[in-house]
Amino acid sequence: MKMRAPAVPLITVDPYFSVWSPNEKLNYEKTMHWTGKPNQLLGTVTVDGKKYTFLGYHRDIHKMRQISLDIDAMSTTAVYENNDIILTAVFTSPLLMDNFHIMTRPVSYLSLTYVSCDGKDHDVKVEIKANEELCLNVAKQSPIVAEEVAPCCCVKGIRMGNSEQKPLNRSGDDLRIDWGYFYLAAKGDGVETRTDEKDGVIRNIYLSAPLTAGESRLVLFAYDDMESSIIYFEKTLKSYWNKDGMTIAEAICEAAKDYDDVKAKADAFSKKLYADALASGGEKYAEIVTLAYRQVIAAHKLVLDEEGEVLFISKECFSNGCAATVDVSYPSIPMFLLYNPELVKGMMRPVYKYAESKAWKEEYKYDFAPHDVGQYPILNGQVYGYSKTTGEMKYSMQMPVEECGNMLIMEANVALATGSADFAAKRIDLLCTWCEYLLKYGADPAEQLCTDDFAGHLEHNINLSLKAIMGIRGMAILMEMLGRDADAARYKAEAEKMAEIWHATAKNADGTTNLAFDRPNTYSMKYNMVWDKVWGTGVFTDEFMAGEVNNNFVHFNEYGMPLDNRADYTKTDWMVWTASMAADRDTFEKYIAPMWKAFNEMTTRTPMTDWYDTVSGAEVGFQNRTVQGGLYMKMLMDAWKK
Repeated sequence: MKMRAPAVPLITVDPYFSVWSPNEKLNYEKTMHWTGKPNQLLGTVTVDGKKYTFLGYHRDIHKMRQISLDIDAMSTTAVYENNDIILTAVFTSPLLMDNFHIMTRPVSYLSLTYVSCDGKDHDVKVEIKANEELCLNVAKQSPIVAEEVAPCCCVKGIRMGNSEQKPLNRSGDDLRIDWGYFYLAAKGDGVETRTDEKDGVIRNIYLSAPLTAGESRLVLFAYDDMESSIIYFEKTLKSYWNKDGMTIAEAICEAAKDYDDVKAKADAFSKKLYADALASGGEKYAEIVTLAYRQVIAAHKLVLDEEGEVLFISKECFSNGCAATVDVSYPSIPMFLLYNPELVKGMMRPVYKYAESKAWKEEYKYDFAPHDVGQYPILNGQVYGYSKTTGEMKYSMQMPVEECGNMLIMEANVALATGSADFAAKRIDLLCTWCEYLLKYGADPAEQLCTDDFAGHLEHNINLSLKAIMGIRGMAILMEMLGRDADAARYKAEAEKMAEIWHATAKNADGTTNLAFDRPNTYSMKYNMVWDKVWGTGVFTDEFMAGEVNNNFVHFNEYGMPLDNRADYTKTDWMVWTASMAADRDTFEKYIAPMWKAFNEMTTRTPMTDWYDTVSGAEVGFQNRTVQGGLYMKMLMDAWKK
């Protein structure tokens, strides 16, 4: 990868089990959680009695020279050298979307191999140190306990955990797990473990093992949340991997035994992903979507509900920590439609359950879709706009047109991706209610929030009107697939009629379109229109889309196009969606190049942001968010054309 990643993924399993390097030189700074808070691993290699760091930072130990770094969809490979050996470290989180067991199994790999570079034999030993931060929200929160473990005959290690186990004790955004146990283990002979206990207090655990030239030493990092992954309407749910009672010891042993096979599958997938992205949008686009892959999946938790159905719970990272947020799921779906649309169903199931609840329908009496279903990891109902003090759900904080449109568009895409509208059929009455809401209020939305809520409320939002048009057109697709031809014809006609009104009122005299119907000579990305091109529904002409895309270039700054005329910031997902409406690949790449430049030069060293300044290239807010799945829009469009 030529791009200098703003942060380098090392361990990416879920929103809690997350370790990144804030520097492309993996031994220059302390490793961190995606939030930017310390989550420290220190890796050292001792060569003939002299110790060097290859991972993390220690001021008193020399750094081994890192000579290369490569990042693909599931692995990060760093190569180091000194005068004696060349060391290769490969970090792999096998997030294989076609195998939910492996994808959710909370075990991440580090493979270490060295060769002599001076033709001599060397005594080489590796040591990994893990700080208490891996199992606490913050260091010194409370005492930890540690013990040696031997999951199976070929694996030995050590685990640590909070001495005060309180599973699922709170929800929030800038939080890390403080229950369960972190495991550090290695496969093979000669593995030793220890702690640095002083005055009865443990702060770190250690694992060491000899390395043999030309042979791989497999290190495994694992986390056991003790079957307490999510609270879902007052019920505690466990992750998919242990649905049949598998223990963490069994998971570690299984992962150790199937490493070669899993790594081969991960490599094959990563290679194809890159090739497909390269064909769709060029080298810079391929690097951007490659870096996004692990981040997007690992900001979710996959669990099963009491009926055994998949729930794919997103965390709205560095926004407010909401869980199963509709307008966060919506932009993420291109990646999941490409690789496993069952995960899109898993995003929607919690929303349907809450929308059909007594609280939403009878207490609040809302006839539109909710914003979220809780705050991660506790999903007991919407928290956005809810006051714990008064019990009030503020109407002013709702996004009625936004979320209705999102759910209808998501459903239409699931039906197209799977070739069946059966999933929608189970909720067709609710979907019809939401579609009628769009018919009534979507043509010219009143003052309300949209997914870009950081920009505040806006009346007559042209892009929100586009969302309504595409939501209604998506409903027509569903009705057609369900054999309800009269309903399909009605919704299709209504969408086209609304689009005619939109054309007549959205444009300036020169043909450019505005931010809002009552704000002439303004501009914004018309990202919601992209579905018309993906679906081939012809509500808007290709010529109009191409003109809209080309007209945007006058607004570009050094690091890309602003979201709209109100500020210099942009959104990466919407920029790719807008670019995907271009008539040719060269135009698409002109949108992508400044985004690549922003990530390559970004001074904020955290997992990819989707909200940055187009003048300075600096992160404005948000990081590690699932919405980067939207970067796969061009790949989805190209795949569905075939």
